[in-house]
Amino acid sequence: MPELAAGLVITVLSTGLLGCNERDRIFFPTPPTGPSAGGPTSTIDRPSVDTTITAGPVYFVAGRVGDADGVDTVYFETEGGVSGFPPFIASSDTVRFGLPITTGGLSGAVITVRVFGVDVLGTHGDTAIRHLTIQ
Repeated sequence: MPELAAGLVITVLSTGLLGCNERDRIFFPTPPTGPSAGGPTSTIDRPSVDTTITAGPVYFVAGRVGDADGVDTVYFETEGGVSGFPPFIASSDTVRFGLPITTGGLSGAVITVRVFGVDVLGTHGDTAIRHLTIQ
């Protein structure tokens, strides 16, 4: 019986040691470089910085989203106002946009506008943000 117990211990130990050599190791891929590295770049040109505007007329926020791989979709988010915009399905490497932001009756509000793109590879790009203070 002692020989059987010793044989089981050796079998268990050898199986455990062999298992360590056969396991998959954790793999961390290196980040991509080149055109597909970071996703689309979003820029708001107008206004070029956070700004204060007068309530009343529509105010246009304008800018562009670009990516060397091609822009698939541009997303527009607004918070604090009444304007909303659906995603824009693109088919080029640069998309220019102009968003009519309603300001009438919103004196004292702060409207936050966020714009970002996703390229044809599915990579989410950076987000451009502007805060519009309505007076």
